[in-house]
Amino acid sequence: MLDASIHAALARELQQSQRSRVQLAQFSRRHPTMTIEDSYAIQAEWMKLCLAEGRRVIGHKIGLTSRAMQLASQITEPDYGTLLDDMLLRDGAEVEASRFIVPRFETEFAFILAKPLKGPGVTLFDVLNATDYVVPALELIDARIEQFDRETKAPRKVLDTIADNAANAAIVLGGRPMRPDAVDWRWAGALLFKNGVIEESGLGAAVLNHPANGVAWLANKLAAFDQGLDAGEIVLGGSFTRPVPCAAGDVFHADYGPLGSISVRFV
Repeated sequence: MLDASIHAALARELQQSQRSRVQLAQFSRRHPTMTIEDSYAIQAEWMKLCLAEGRRVIGHKIGLTSRAMQLASQITEPDYGTLLDDMLLRDGAEVEASRFIVPRFETEFAFILAKPLKGPGVTLFDVLNATDYVVPALELIDARIEQFDRETKAPRKVLDTIADNAANAAIVLGGRPMRPDAVDWRWAGALLFKNGVIEESGLGAAVLNHPANGVAWLANKLAAFDQGLDAGEIVLGGSFTRPVPCAAGDVFHADYGPLGSISVRFV
């Protein structure tokens, strides 16, 4: 692994990039020996900086849950990041586009936990038993690290995305909260509209065959660090649509059918 001082230095770069809205050169190109363990260590150091500023952890996100995205990223499992209190946006809100660099929206389901979950051995059924309710969600992803290397034009690697808090930037919860046993979440889905045009659609089954499988994966993954998921946390189960770019003037509307809808306007 890279030295801990490098982890801390790269975390400070991410913090500055988020403030300045200026993207960074790819960490994976600057440090060719970098591993996934390094990426999560950088992410953890960045979150420490955020918490030191008074921000608060409200949950976690799971990314790269679809088979197509895993193949594109050349990995065999999802990734994860941390949700902070200032990332939570109100349904129907007007969001300043200048707050982000290259924002994109994805549709997901959020699990609100009533009981803690800690692996190893957490199953889909454990997740459903520990969940208070499930609610439609939009995740706003962003990138503090360049998609293409400024010199070689090589694409960003998953190592960069993980260090970048799994590309998380904000979340919006809305629609109808539902008990976890009230809906077959494999067949629940959404239509994602941008300026009145359907850009994406998908079903929950695209997330590891069931969105709760992502939550189980995360609880088991965190167990290796003697960590778990706490009661009251929000856990984004993973996107079942591709990311859709957004900019000032765009209006997004996600229709989850009988589960309600979410709307956001970029200004």
